[in-house]
Amino acid sequence: MIKLPELLAPAGTLDAFKTAILYGADAIYAGLPGFSMRARAKITVDDVYAGIQLAHSAGRRVYLAFNLFAHERDFANMDRVADVLEYLRPDALIISDPGVMMWVREHFPDMPIHVSTQANICSAESVKFWQRAGARLCVLAREVSHDEFKVIREKCPDMGLEIFVHGAMCMSYSGRCLLSNFITGRPANRGACAQLCRWKYDVILREHETGIEMPLDEDEHGAYILNARDLCLMPRLDAVIESRPDSLKIEGRNRSEYYVGAVVHAYRMAMDAYARDPDNFDSAPFMDELNKLETRGYTTAFFDGVLGPDAHNYTSARSTSDWHVAGVITNTNADAITLELRNEIRPGDNITFILPGVLHGPTVQIRNVINAKNGEILPKMSAGQHNSLLVPRAWLPPEFADAFTPYILAYKHK
Repeated sequence: MIKLPELLAPAGTLDAFKTAILYGADAIYAGLPGFSMRARAKITVDDVYAGIQLAHSAGRRVYLAFNLFAHERDFANMDRVADVLEYLRPDALIISDPGVMMWVREHFPDMPIHVSTQANICSAESVKFWQRAGARLCVLAREVSHDEFKVIREKCPDMGLEIFVHGAMCMSYSGRCLLSNFITGRPANRGACAQLCRWKYDVILREHETGIEMPLDEDEHGAYILNARDLCLMPRLDAVIESRPDSLKIEGRNRSEYYVGAVVHAYRMAMDAYARDPDNFDSAPFMDELNKLETRGYTTAFFDGVLGPDAHNYTSARSTSDWHVAGVITNTNADAITLELRNEIRPGDNITFILPGVLHGPTVQIRNVINAKNGEILPKMSAGQHNSLLVPRAWLPPEFADAFTPYILAYKHK
C-alpha cells in the first residue's frame, strides 16, 4: 500500500476551515494577526478554536503559524501569546525565529514544532540543525529543486519534510522581500506585503532635481518585469510523491474558501488516484480542474533547478482563467438549495458544482433567478450583501441528490 504524504491546506477564515475539511485536507494551517505572516488576517482566536474543534472531530490536524521574526516588543507580549496557545492547543506550531522557538520549548515543551519556509531551509545540514534544536518537521524553501529534495530526504530519513506544491510565488526569497516595507511601510514578514512585484513599472532617469520618465518598451513581453506565475506541481505530482515528502502544502491563507476548496479537491483526487494505480497515473484531468481557478498562470518554478520560460508573466498580472466562482451552498432543504453568490448570475447561466470525491461535478442550468430571501424572480442577481439564489432540487441531477450540502462550491464560465 502506497503511503501518501499529508495534504496541508490553508485557512484564513472559519469557512475555509470547513471547506478544507469537506474537500479532503489531512491537515490545516492557520495564523492570527500579530502571531504570523498574516497581519491582515480576518480570522479571530475564537474562529481558530472552532476550526480546531471541527478538524479534530473529523480526524484532521491543525497547525498554528507563529512564524514572525520577533522584535523585543513581541517578546514583551508573550504572556498574552501563552494564554492564547493554552486555549487553542493546536497540533503543532510553525515557527521561523530561533528566539521564538526557544520560548516555545521553554513554555510549551510538549508542543510539536514545525520550522517555517521563512527560515529558508535549502540543505540537509540546515534540516539537521533544526532537528537538533527540537523541531519535528521542516518546511523547505520553494527554491529547493526536486533533485536537491531527494538528497535531503536521503540524508534526513527520520525528519519530517514539507514542500509547497501550489500557490503564489514570492519574487524575493521566500517572503523576505523589503520592497513593500521601503515603499509602502507594509512589511512582508508581517503578512502586510503590498505585492509590488505585481505592479507595472516604468524606468525613471533622474538628473539633479528633475526626473525624465523613460517608459519601458512593451513588446511581446510587456512591462510586468517582476510578476511571477503561481506555483503548481500537479504535472509532476507522481515524482513528488515518489520522493517521499511527509507533507504537501498549499499556499493561500488570504485566499477565499472557493480557492481553498477547489485546490484541495483537485490534489485530493489526484493523490488518491495515484495511490490506486501509480503506474497509470495521469495528472491531466486534475490539471484541467486547477485551470478553472483564477490564477496568474502556472509554473513548476524551481522543481527542475533552473527557472524556465513559464516562470513569469510579463504581459499582465490578471487572471488567465476563463472561469470564476459562482457561489457557495449555505443551506439545503427537501425542496431546494441556497447558493450564496460570489459573482453575478443570469437566467441561462450554467454553473458546475465541485462535489467531494467526484472529479467532474454536475452542471446545472439556471432557468430562473430566484431570490432565496423572498422567492422573487429577478432578471439577474449580483453578488454582495449575502445575496443568495434558490436552486430547486428538481433542477439538480438526482444521482447526486445527497451530495449538495453546505460549503459545496460552484463555478461558471465568465
